Amino acid sequence: MANHSKGNSKGSFELPEIKFTKHFINGQFVDSISGKTFETRDPRNGEVIAHIAEGHKEDIDLAVKAAREAFDHGKWPRMSGYERGRIMSKFADLIEEHIEELAALDGVDGGKLFTIGKIMDIPGCIHMLRYYAGAADKIHGETLKIAGEYQGHTLKEPIGVAGIIIPWNFPSTLFFVKVSPALAAGCTMVVKPAEQTPLSALFYAHLAKQAGIPDGVINVVNGFGSEAGAALASHMDVDKIAFTGSPEVGRLIMKASAESNLKTVSLELGGKSPLIIFDDADVDMAVNLARMAIFFNKGEICVAGSRVYVQEGIYDEFVKKAAEAAKSWVVGDPFDPTVQQGPQVDKKQFERVLKYIEHGKTEGATLLTGGKPYGETGYYIEPTIFTDVKENMLIAQDEIFGPVMSLMKFKTVEEAIERANCTRYGLAAGIVTKDLNIANWVARSVRAGTIWINCYFAFDPDCPFGGYKMSGFGRDQGLHAIEKYLQVKSVITPLINSPWL
Repeated sequence: MANHSKGNSKGSFELPEIKFTKHFINGQFVDSISGKTFETRDPRNGEVIAHIAEGHKEDIDLAVKAAREAFDHGKWPRMSGYERGRIMSKFADLIEEHIEELAALDGVDGGKLFTIGKIMDIPGCIHMLRYYAGAADKIHGETLKIAGEYQGHTLKEPIGVAGIIIPWNFPSTLFFVKVSPALAAGCTMVVKPAEQTPLSALFYAHLAKQAGIPDGVINVVNGFGSEAGAALASHMDVDKIAFTGSPEVGRLIMKASAESNLKTVSLELGGKSPLIIFDDADVDMAVNLARMAIFFNKGEICVAGSRVYVQEGIYDEFVKKAAEAAKSWVVGDPFDPTVQQGPQVDKKQFERVLKYIEHGKTEGATLLTGGKPYGETGYYIEPTIFTDVKENMLIAQDEIFGPVMSLMKFKTVEEAIERANCTRYGLAAGIVTKDLNIANWVARSVRAGTIWINCYFAFDPDCPFGGYKMSGFGRDQGLHAIEKYLQVKSVITPLINSPWL
């Protein structure tokens, strides 16, 4: 059994003050047109935190109208990149003043570790925003060499109104992964946060206004995907959709785009990432890396190293030490600084993970450790490891999005590559070896958008992030991300001595 902290229902932590629960449209917090609200709950105990304005098509229409007006006639797209960057930097400064409050909101809303929020998530958002603030005045076109009596150049212009739909596992990080490049490009936007974790997005909207971002540039509409998300994806006045979530919803978004105005779409979808550990690896280091790769953020991370392949020479030692490491992983209240794993985000996800654990048992995998809920209150699950996993089992093929490791043995490099690619996903992969030749060979052979060698979860705003296959298309982060929010326009003019004049 995993190590657990006491007081996993409430602990001694007091809830942060919930200041914003309405939609943020055209610079104002407003109720839903219907007057409807929905509950957001604390996953530590299932209790209601707040009632949030529930958005529908009419609310999306209002937000898109505000974004459209701000784009077509407002200041933001017409500012110099330098001016946009200065305001974005001020936005980052304001976030820095509220790090603890924002980390607490994501902790109580999504079960995320408060300590990690303070030292990683929210500071990472600030870094992301400042990175793109610095890039805002470096968006350049090209001079073209054209045959004949002409000259040409390209302009890079903001694409227009962006619809941004973010998931619940990293509500702050993914807000800024998408909002930051869109702001730098000069776009306006409507953000639809996940219904499980709306609180931090609303706080960021408040800070954006304080920073001087004009009304209508950032709008936030809360609600469910089937209503608010669908209305945003199919809206005729939205020029682009940026989505992070499941492949199933990604398909719906593409279909809605095709059936409306053929808006551009970028998708960051699921993952079933392999972590490949070779015989020459330091076993203790590899065990710690594998534990972090799957149990960090309670497994609710798209690049989780959920399929761990260990070469046969160290397999038995690895299995023994991996079980011990899982049992020492501390599960409990995310506001306890000694805790390493909080609750799953909500009851639905909690039950989904437990269902996959039962699939693993019935399909013939061996439950090495964990596999059960923890405690009588909240959505806590023990860190779970299966051995004797076959490639065709659901736990090896489906994205579980929970603390469940599938542990498998391999013999050769060729086998490891083949099995690592035996998935419909291609988001990330990890390689643990001291042999540079093997590292390079495997890194070039595995079909995934990010490859980590002797590390995992190493992210940076300058490093493009996205997937192969059913993990989506388009890249977040880096200068590549700005391109998603730009149009390229070619301008051709005749030379003075053109014979056609």
